[in-house]
Amino acid sequence: MVLPADRRFANRHEAAAQLSERLDAYKPRHPVILGIPRGGIIIADTIAHDLDTDLDVVLTRKLGAPGNPELAIGAVGENGRVFIQRAIALAVGADEDYIQAEKTRQMAEIEARRVRYRSVLAKVPLKGRTAVLVDDGVATGATMRASVWATRAEGAAETVVAVPVGAPDAIDMLRHEADEVICLLLPAYFYAIGQFFLDFQQVDDQEVMNILRTHSKARRTEDAEQRA
Repeated sequence: MVLPADRRFANRHEAAAQLSERLDAYKPRHPVILGIPRGGIIIADTIAHDLDTDLDVVLTRKLGAPGNPELAIGAVGENGRVFIQRAIALAVGADEDYIQAEKTRQMAEIEARRVRYRSVLAKVPLKGRTAVLVDDGVATGATMRASVWATRAEGAAETVVAVPVGAPDAIDMLRHEADEVICLLLPAYFYAIGQFFLDFQQVDDQEVMNILRTHSKARRTEDAEQRA
């Protein structure tokens, strides 16, 4: 059951706690909680703690429209696979040359983040695992769709999307891509993700790195205990 459409979350932590309750049935499967940087990492951190399971990042990037980088015409995953929303791309004049240039630019950012984040937290193999993809919301669905593709390409046995809020058409699209989609709020009028949070502060890279270091330390401790 989704929450009333006029509901707003206090912050990402409150939203994460409510998602954890909905994901509790997955706890025996020991899923991998994959946060989309940066806001999704805050939510993934809480869920991974609540479910006592592994956290990782999924490195996908939105392909921005010409002159309007916040408008997604598509997305690209860590494996280089691209999803393009053709109707939007056509409407904003994003031709193939532009799309290729934008892909190259965003792949460079993915590589920079991969080097930075993986130096702190090693990648969790997804083969045969349940992958729970988490973000602080879904607007167009382009980035999340690319993330679903990426996890399937890595051999995940099951892919679940879990978000606090989403645009109804984007959530409908994702239901055709993932094995399950959990979305707490489905507002009829969706302008921006931040409108559904009382506190929606920007998340900086240092906060993400701190979370990854905490999980890396916990992972090393667990490995040492298993070897003992």
